[in-house]
Amino acid sequence: MWPDLIQKSKDGGLDVIETYVFWNFHEPVRGQYDFSGRKDLVKFVKIVAQAGLYVHLRIGPYVCAEWNYGGFPLWLHFIPGIQLRTDNEPFKAEMQRFTAKIVDMMKKEKLYASQGGPIILSQIENEYGNIDKAYGPAAQKYINWAASMAVALDTGVPWVMCQQDDAPASVISTCNGFYCDQWTPKLPDKRPKMWTENWSGWFLSFGGAVPQRPVEDLAFAVARFFQRGGTFQNYYMYHGGTNFGRSTGGPFIATSYDYDAPIDEYGLLRQPKWGHLKDVHKAIKLCEEAIVATDPKNVSVGGPNLEATVYKTGSVCAAFLANYDTKSDATVTFNGNSYHLPAWSVSILPDCKNVVLNTAKINSAAMIPSFMHQSLIDDVDSSEALGSGWSWINEPVGISKDDAFTRVGLLEQINTTADKSDYLWYSLSIDVTNSETFLQDGSQTVLHVESLGHALHAFINGKLAGSGTGNGNNAKVSVDIPVTFASGKNTIDLLSLTVGLQNYGAFFDKTGAGITGPVLLKGLKNGTTIDLSSQQWTYQIGLKGEDSLPSGSSSQWVSQPTLPKKQPLTWYKAKFNAPDGSNPVAIDFTGLGKGEAWVNGQSIGRYWPTNISPTSGCPDSCNYRGPYDSNKCRKNCGKPSQEL
Repeated sequence: MWPDLIQKSKDGGLDVIETYVFWNFHEPVRGQYDFSGRKDLVKFVKIVAQAGLYVHLRIGPYVCAEWNYGGFPLWLHFIPGIQLRTDNEPFKAEMQRFTAKIVDMMKKEKLYASQGGPIILSQIENEYGNIDKAYGPAAQKYINWAASMAVALDTGVPWVMCQQDDAPASVISTCNGFYCDQWTPKLPDKRPKMWTENWSGWFLSFGGAVPQRPVEDLAFAVARFFQRGGTFQNYYMYHGGTNFGRSTGGPFIATSYDYDAPIDEYGLLRQPKWGHLKDVHKAIKLCEEAIVATDPKNVSVGGPNLEATVYKTGSVCAAFLANYDTKSDATVTFNGNSYHLPAWSVSILPDCKNVVLNTAKINSAAMIPSFMHQSLIDDVDSSEALGSGWSWINEPVGISKDDAFTRVGLLEQINTTADKSDYLWYSLSIDVTNSETFLQDGSQTVLHVESLGHALHAFINGKLAGSGTGNGNNAKVSVDIPVTFASGKNTIDLLSLTVGLQNYGAFFDKTGAGITGPVLLKGLKNGTTIDLSSQQWTYQIGLKGEDSLPSGSSSQWVSQPTLPKKQPLTWYKAKFNAPDGSNPVAIDFTGLGKGEAWVNGQSIGRYWPTNISPTSGCPDSCNYRGPYDSNKCRKNCGKPSQEL
């Protein structure tokens, strides 16, 4: 898809493609690098160059990006004495090694602009200034070190740090946000005013409504930035795509990373957003000669919330007329001429006279691509026919693998699994022979489980007794599940699962997951409570089927006329013929619960269509006027956050 996406970006009037470099993607095991297939960073940069575009390489190597663990490989966490993103020698050694590795790869292929290549900028660190106070005095030492380390790699092109107002003079501090026109670099030496992330929408969470940002507002933000002396502006995202596999962060970031971007998740143009921005880019470039020749000067046009800005030198003149009132249109007189300015809009005049574009007036037609639905299995008429194309395997409840182990007490999940799987089983046997403690009918016995997140299922003697899930605002889970025990030996199996690891915040890497307790039995005879937390628990990392089933080749698959439905822990498999043509293909997961899906052995990510967005918070119509935030103009309330 890369060449097509890059060409569509160029056709939309872009000059630069910006990409993160994901450390955990390229070094999943310490010292073992992977730049194959869709991880081929050099090939990506070369394809951008072939299209005649530049590259901004955001190495990080912390990147946030709603990506699992912020892009850090989890093995970093286990290096003795390490503290991430601060003045810590073990961390700095690893960060320097990876950064130098990427720079060296680019240099060997002569990809920096200083070597005649396309890379005009690189980034070190990422939005550290938003959270650096939590790290105390060590933060400034770390930032100074990171800048020096990066600059010493001698790329011949500038390094930037986004959201880092106190960045040292050797690098350029840049802005990220919905608007950056009011932002100016703190250093007094005329640094260029750069905007590394203009958020074209927002990310989607499981359980959240779908964010969208009106193009009139996005265009307004772009024009205002160049009106007020901006030199470089990047959309985050111009194309977001899909978080395949287990790459999403969060927790609870959805598999779709569509971001309401001008090019949608499937690589299709989102209209009118793509077309209107193309017109904006063209209009701004008509002003380029004046913008690069001189600094902007404001001219009074009277009235509140109005601003006229002129770039004029010699015979060259360009002007921007802005009305940033959130409600009222205005008519202004500029250079003896009268101009109508809708509320929350900018008019662009490349010759200081004629308006070539107003950001609130759209000339591109809206176009909503629609999927044609076809059944995964041909000729599906009845549930029997559906079953005929499917086979299944039941995943065992509880401990089923040879590498299970026992520990006294409850273990934190990420330290235990090292994120090799979303899943961790906690299993305990208890003897219910003491009728003094346990009620025989079990009617008032309640199993209380507390977890750091992100979701859990409780099984009693192999049967699902109850479940709980956190959400994007609070990952923790606390459940009270009524349980019935048999006389004698009973088994409590708790399945804890993660939905993407934390990717943002001070010390985000220390955010735990899993059932850390307490685990209690409440409502026993005499009102007693038994704390099971410090018993000897048996643990199993991952599901048994994860070791072999995603390839689809196991001999254990069951094919029978009736397909098991509403059953927890079931693997399903079907074969299908790919649709003809080269259009995007999606699978509709309506009718399934929560899980992970593979196509031809490749994980396409987590699905969770039973996670429904709130019923309120989606307006009937979206008013683009006034400051945008990520909760404004949401859609899809009361529906699954993601079905496809």
